[in-house]
Amino acid sequence: MSGVQIIKVKDADDGMRLNRWFLKYYPGLSLGRFQKLVRTKQIKVNGAKAEANTRLEAGFEVRVPPLDNEKKEQVYVGVSQNDAKFIESLVIYKDEKIIVINKPSGLAVQGGTNTERHIDGMLDALKFGMEEKPKLVHRIDKDTSGVLVLARDRKMADVLTKAFREHTLQKTYLALVRGMCDKEFGEIKAPLEKIDGRVQVIESGKSAVTEYEILDNVGDKFALVSASPLTGRTHQIRAHMEYMGMPILGDDKYFGKERSKNELFAKKLHLHAYKIDLSAIYGKKMVVKAKLPDYFKESIKVLGLDFKE
Repeated sequence: MSGVQIIKVKDADDGMRLNRWFLKYYPGLSLGRFQKLVRTKQIKVNGAKAEANTRLEAGFEVRVPPLDNEKKEQVYVGVSQNDAKFIESLVIYKDEKIIVINKPSGLAVQGGTNTERHIDGMLDALKFGMEEKPKLVHRIDKDTSGVLVLARDRKMADVLTKAFREHTLQKTYLALVRGMCDKEFGEIKAPLEKIDGRVQVIESGKSAVTEYEILDNVGDKFALVSASPLTGRTHQIRAHMEYMGMPILGDDKYFGKERSKNELFAKKLHLHAYKIDLSAIYGKKMVVKAKLPDYFKESIKVLGLDFKE
């Protein structure tokens, strides 16, 4: 019969009753319809007649008849259908090891005080056939957009967590700043310490190093900067840009004394995690890029800066 599927029972479903198995994978199938399919032998287990309470074992084969009329959209634990579609739309790369998403500005990676909607709370919708949801292995600021890497199993989570902790994966950010420094490229070596909720350059602080390059500029007024943190301090790029006299547009916390509003630009942080080099993990050239958000591209266009993704 056209549309019939033979599905192998997964290890995670070993010992599950047949009726519960169908409830899990076909939530739109009514109890009455299920019982009729069992009674008329349209549902079978290992080619034989089955009962609603038949116990399944890993590796058993379940015959599933065409259920097009009963299918509903996938239901995810703790994730609304809208959020499931939203988080899926952010995926820019996936394989059997990792998933990479392009996180929008304003969306937190994890929950906290007054933060109910966040990436961590939507991960159940990114299983894509895996038994477990992907795992967070690093974070980026709520207001920073761009590359966020997720591990698809515990082994890869351990590998990536170690790599991020030891800074063996080069991350490159793009920042649109006000001002211009004397050198077009170099290293910013300025120790940082969090004081009264704000990270500041202070001699007794923790070592912090950022490589930077000016990609284009409008005189000494504005510049597009490429920045790669060689250490992983909180708000490192934001604090270092301010220290260099080039505060990032839209950064209310680190815009120094020039906190003036400018209607030319969106009131969002112009800091984007543009790409990450995962070659050390894959043993071959492997770079993933995240496209700039529309508001960032519009600001570049307004300033007439030269940048091609």
